[in-house]
Amino acid sequence: MNNNVNIENINLAERIRLGVQKALRKLAEESAAKGESLVIKVDGKIKEVPAEELLMNLPK
Repeated sequence: MNNNVNIENINLAERIRLGVQKALRKLAEESAAKGESLVIKVDGKIKEVPAEELLMNLPK
């Protein structure tokens, strides 16, 4: 996530999206630090994926 974005200049939906994105990244980082996995849905299928692997695909 770009920390230089002025939050007052974006609409509510975008602020919510950015907040969720930030929260998901934090969850993945904390889980990866503990060597844990997270359960996700990919193409309609439930999968358990190492958090470290998820971090490689999440935006910063």
